[in-house]
Amino acid sequence: MSRHLFLSLCVFFSVAQAAEKPAGNDAHDLAYSLGASLGERLRQEVPDLQLQALLEGLQQAYQGKPLALKDEQIDQILAEHEAQIAEQPAIPQNEVALESEQRFLTEEKAKPGVRELANGILLTELTSGTGAKAGPNGKVQVLYIGRLPDGSVFDQNSQPQWFSLDSVITGWRTALQNMPVGAKWRLVIPSAQAYGADGAGDLIAPFTPLVFEVELRGATG
Repeated sequence: MSRHLFLSLCVFFSVAQAAEKPAGNDAHDLAYSLGASLGERLRQEVPDLQLQALLEGLQQAYQGKPLALKDEQIDQILAEHEAQIAEQPAIPQNEVALESEQRFLTEEKAKPGVRELANGILLTELTSGTGAKAGPNGKVQVLYIGRLPDGSVFDQNSQPQWFSLDSVITGWRTALQNMPVGAKWRLVIPSAQAYGADGAGDLIAPFTPLVFEVELRGATG
């Protein structure tokens, strides 16, 4: 747990306290959200942390009570721990991204109604279709919206558009050949079937799985 973490938390709590005091369930939800955010950070930085001691220190400091350790001891302990963290080899960003992707795909795969297509593409049928399917060299007319794993939209259209299957990402090419006209699917596409290790500029980071809602309006070939 670094000093940087504590400084971040101090700023975080100060901003929260500066806001208008919430009432009822809002107060509980704010406190819970702050705790959840803190817990997630600490779980990553100090997985073997003694939670009871953490809660005691947090409560005493928050309530302005005398602390069990002197300020000098606290500064020394935090400095030593920060030094230990600094000596640990940094995890390559690619490895972090791949682990994050695997967690996301595992969670998505466990959702009700999800089935898996070739190459790990995950499909949830939102609306069934009975029309024709596109061939490997065909074209498709689609309405779609594309999201990143955090739910933010990175691409969408408001009018149906035609695409050649040989011009779209591999995940689309695989999925849309299985999709009948009239269907609407939710697709989770692994990064290996999208933009892979290169990403797509500032819009899509390397090793990012993509989520699409696709409605197939027409198909040829």
